[in-house]
Amino acid sequence: MGQTLTEKILDDHLVEGDLETGEEIGIEIDQVLTQDTTGTLVWLQFEALGLDEVQTELAAQYCDHQTYQFDFKNTDDHRFLRSAAGTFGAYYSRPGNGICHNVHKENFAAPGKTLLGSDSHTPTPGGLGQLAIGSGGLDVAVAMGGGAYYIEMPEVVNVHLEGELPDWATAKDIALHLLGDLTVKGGVGKIFEYTGPGVENLTVPQRTTITNLGTELGATSSIFPTDEKTKDWLSRIGREDEYVDLQPDDDAEYADQITVDLSELEPLIACPSMPDKVVPVSEVAGTDVEQVIIGSCTNGAYEDILPAAKMLEGRTTDKTSEMIVAPGSKQASEMLAREGWTAEMMAAGVNFSEATCGACIGIGHVPASDSVSLRTFNRNFEGRSGIEDDNVYLCSPEVATAAAIAGEIVDPRDLADELGDLEAPGLEMGDKYGAGMAEDDPDLIAPDEAVDDELIKGPNIGDVPLKDELDAHLEGPALLKMEDNITT
Repeated sequence: MGQTLTEKILDDHLVEGDLETGEEIGIEIDQVLTQDTTGTLVWLQFEALGLDEVQTELAAQYCDHQTYQFDFKNTDDHRFLRSAAGTFGAYYSRPGNGICHNVHKENFAAPGKTLLGSDSHTPTPGGLGQLAIGSGGLDVAVAMGGGAYYIEMPEVVNVHLEGELPDWATAKDIALHLLGDLTVKGGVGKIFEYTGPGVENLTVPQRTTITNLGTELGATSSIFPTDEKTKDWLSRIGREDEYVDLQPDDDAEYADQITVDLSELEPLIACPSMPDKVVPVSEVAGTDVEQVIIGSCTNGAYEDILPAAKMLEGRTTDKTSEMIVAPGSKQASEMLAREGWTAEMMAAGVNFSEATCGACIGIGHVPASDSVSLRTFNRNFEGRSGIEDDNVYLCSPEVATAAAIAGEIVDPRDLADELGDLEAPGLEMGDKYGAGMAEDDPDLIAPDEAVDDELIKGPNIGDVPLKDELDAHLEGPALLKMEDNITT
């Protein structure tokens, strides 16, 4: 019996156990990432374990969550994280350089490698053929020290894609379609592996949008095979030597198969306040919109913002709607600026924000009371935007931009008919694509360029308290039992 792509990568990294669904396996980790909300504890745990040097092929510390420093604590954390990266041998991405998943995709994600990250959307590079998993910080610390990562072998589900997306339907709509069908629990204990002739019609950025949103399905990870589209994208950013051809065997067996005909999809939207409350945009058309944000690790890439810029060319946003663009990385911002699109969007009334997680985690751009906010993010849990009883919808950049132009939710196909000269933007990467992704990125400090060689701990940073070893069996009263569907 042949192997799935997932099984091939796991088999290549297996150090303990058998690839049988539900059985515990230990796998070797090639790369790790962490960010500034979880990273401080990761490095303190790494220190407490008595480890003195990163053992994985690559480790990267990103500062993307707490980049609006409200007091000295956030800034002290960043200084400590920079010192930890320099002391132990990791890359350090400075505050404002971009969201961990976007910057990692641009600089380090590689086909066939394993990645463990202390952030739930770590599976994003699955669009490049990397098997990436989000986990707890201690797991990352152990992996950085050379230990295996242990997990129950998930089911591998084949998502078979057929056809080609019609105008105005996007990769975001593929993910929303799956969320509407499967719910936020539909991927628990599973890895979604995308196959079929429809795959070749999707670019790498489209694929990473889908794998990013696999997290909202509850999936352990999501992954695409590699092909000429993968090779072309890596070549454009100067990393063509990292390309590896990865395909499942023809006789691979999957736990289940889901078939999606891309040609039948239409613009979709997730209503408040869960990502799986998905309906066609036309069903909520006419709803007034006060805020539109394009960004996040889901839709913050150059390729996500460019369609919005094209739609706004020669137009302005509605005076009742505020539109914000928050690029996923500084590299994306630089490419847009080099091609003149930043000025075009500013002239249309767009406000640019720093390349951070920002509004996606309720830091900045909090919606007004009793208002509707359309966002190209991955989560719209109640209160996550920074205000209780919010009304946040999730959609593609095209749907978001159409709403900014009209001042209300509108199917972009209908807006195109109304305006007459509005065409589906498509995605054609310009000749300057890749500029700003150079190896000498000043905001990405390599281990051999480290500016610190010892840990710098401010007054808010302590040490992990070490106690006696725990017994093999523990028991005690449960202090708290929560209801189901606890969100961030």
